[in-house]
Amino acid sequence: MADSPYNWTEVTVVGAGPIGIELAAALKQSGIPYRHLEAGPVGQTFTWWPHNTTFFSTPERIAIAGVPIQTVQQQNLTGEAYLVYLRQVIQYYQLKIQLYEPVEQLEPVPGGFRLRTRSHGGEQVYYSRKVVLATGGMAGPNRLDIPGEDLPHVSHYFRDPHDYFQQRLLVVGGRNSAIEAALRCWRAGAEVALSYRRPDIQRERVKPALRDDFDTVVREGRMTFLPATAPVEITPRHAVLAQVQDGQVDAGRLTHYPADFVLLMTGYTADMRLFAQAGVQLVGAGQAPQHDPASMETNVPGLYVAGTAAGGTQKQFTIFIETAHADVARIMTALCGQQWQGSYFAGGANRPKPNPYE
Repeated sequence: MADSPYNWTEVTVVGAGPIGIELAAALKQSGIPYRHLEAGPVGQTFTWWPHNTTFFSTPERIAIAGVPIQTVQQQNLTGEAYLVYLRQVIQYYQLKIQLYEPVEQLEPVPGGFRLRTRSHGGEQVYYSRKVVLATGGMAGPNRLDIPGEDLPHVSHYFRDPHDYFQQRLLVVGGRNSAIEAALRCWRAGAEVALSYRRPDIQRERVKPALRDDFDTVVREGRMTFLPATAPVEITPRHAVLAQVQDGQVDAGRLTHYPADFVLLMTGYTADMRLFAQAGVQLVGAGQAPQHDPASMETNVPGLYVAGTAAGGTQKQFTIFIETAHADVARIMTALCGQQWQGSYFAGGANRPKPNPYE
């Protein structure tokens, strides 16, 4: 598709997770022209959550755009239920999202930005005066880069405990997701072992209920815990585990541990390529985008970050859905040039602030 001045819009939102959707609702409520692009389905990260996994956050903390969440049992939501809720919010506000259209290139141009996307219909080119990247912090797995990591029985994604019934399963990792996967699979009838490179799980980073449950099951001999070990190779029949001493892998001390399946629950990494393309300075090991926390504007004028993407790849998560709602108000205030409090924010006005684009 040829470049065209008719493709200009005021704001382009990239990413249709909760905060991207909440921002789109605020833009529509305020009458600001915008385009919304998403590389996959709505709430893509939640689509690869394990079946029936619940949020640690309570419903009111992950509700967006003033639409309350009600549940039958007044308990925390599953990932599946949250996807239903996100679709409800989109339909309620009649939001238009261009799904399955990943942005492949983002570059500053005079007057704003040029975005090149690729959908089922081919390449598209859009222009936008402002861009908000709400691309999340978990685009792909943290790979170990070891032989056998791509074998069919090895996965970085835990889908359902039923898959491992009466199978020997090795889970690698020591935080919430790894421990929860190990416990659920054991209860579903798998023979489970957990390998973790530290001498013990990081107890301050594991939810107390999971930690206590794990301790009990291991103490009773129902699950095998392999502390201070790390996989260095995976074969169709076993995983080669090396001892870890003071954070260093000892390749001379190896154990061949039999496994029918291996779950590498080693965390996930953010995709910061669009930020880098646009010239955003990425800071630290997590490659967090440099930005003004008062407005969420990056060091590239007119380019904003929202939600968990603001933390880059977070080694210890401090930015969640429930802590990122304020990003919407900050960005809207920057766009409108005055304090913005949409009608769905607690204490906000009953109607949106005047639209500066009318």
